[in-house]
Amino acid sequence: MTSGEQPGGGREKAFLVAVQLPSVSDLELSDSLAELDALAKTAGADVLGNLVQKRSSFNPATVLGKGKVEQVRESVSAAGATLVIFNNELNEAQEDRLRSALGTKVVGRTALILDIFAQHAHTSEGRAQVELAQLSYLLPRLRGKGLELSRLGGGIGTRGPGETKLESDRRAIHRRMRKLNRDLAQMESVRVTQRKQRGRAGLPSICLVGYTNSGKSSLLNHLTGASIPVADQLFSTLDSTTRRLKLPDGHRVVVSDTVGFIRELPHELVAAFHSTLEVVREADVLLHVVDSTREETLAECMNVVGEVLADLDASHIPTVVAFNKIDLVEPAHRAYLERAFSEGVLISTLTGEGVKELLESVSGRLPEYRTLTVTVPAARGDVISSLYRDGSVLQKEIEGGTVLMTVSLPLEKIHKYDGYLANSTNNNQ
Repeated sequence: MTSGEQPGGGREKAFLVAVQLPSVSDLELSDSLAELDALAKTAGADVLGNLVQKRSSFNPATVLGKGKVEQVRESVSAAGATLVIFNNELNEAQEDRLRSALGTKVVGRTALILDIFAQHAHTSEGRAQVELAQLSYLLPRLRGKGLELSRLGGGIGTRGPGETKLESDRRAIHRRMRKLNRDLAQMESVRVTQRKQRGRAGLPSICLVGYTNSGKSSLLNHLTGASIPVADQLFSTLDSTTRRLKLPDGHRVVVSDTVGFIRELPHELVAAFHSTLEVVREADVLLHVVDSTREETLAECMNVVGEVLADLDASHIPTVVAFNKIDLVEPAHRAYLERAFSEGVLISTLTGEGVKELLESVSGRLPEYRTLTVTVPAARGDVISSLYRDGSVLQKEIEGGTVLMTVSLPLEKIHKYDGYLANSTNNNQ
């Protein structure tokens, strides 16, 4: 079965439903519905229509009022929809009642996002992370001995990574989750080793973050010559990619791409992807890529990224903001961005505008380095290893029992090696 297809063939036909609470403005609702539409299409569905109900609170039984549920049923039947997608989270009881009342499959926003992740995970780690997130989401929704997912008809909301059928037995799910956690722990061990190797190379790290579909992968491709697939859809990139880059001032760094953020990012995904997101916490500089064409919701998207960074304990990391797709905005909006975000950089990965200035801004936020010559006894392997971790070893010569090294070190690390600096007294034999 290909992405978004029903078991009988053909793309799924989706109808969207949203509840507008008093705290949600018309503009916020419009943008949220547009995002749900994009998510549905990314999952492989054709969107046939939508319905919105204004309510003071969610109906705990069916989210909507009884009359609206009937109206949705009539609209779904008339349109020939095979799937109803709600723009909020649904508990298992609500799903059951709505499925029965509407006569079709029903999923909430979280299940939709998890389905997209299942389709877009390509590495073994990515697939394991997504499957773990899906099972974490499914487990509390099982009643009794289990739920036969096959009765839902397959397709969106029931897929596992690589079209693997999701487990429906509670004990089998627990066993599978334990295995996935073991597998991910092993993969994380490999990732830690790779990070240490990059540390020994003395390369500062830059991490690209941003709202989904802001152009992070396009920017990484432009900067490094990478060939990450780029698509105009949400969550086209899940697997973190790292490349080396030489900045205009000569500094060499590693640049990493990350999964895009989105409002109300399912907590199951954040938990499952914690090892992948570790690259954010360990970065020397964050490069926050913003889609500057999202004029009306730009601030909200930036705030969402800020909230996720806070959750990751990464708010303190120096950050450069890149307003991407600047070639597509009107002059008035460009002028607004220049006024409102004077420290940001306007760029276009298509034309290359602003990229040089962006890299210069990144250089200015990197830790300051100084190139020094150190003399270390060959027997002090611990000191030599530490120099590789803390800086960039530019040259190394062995003379008898002494190792002469030319090293580029961050200023705050130099004090650790005062006793080994050339022309200094070495009392650490």
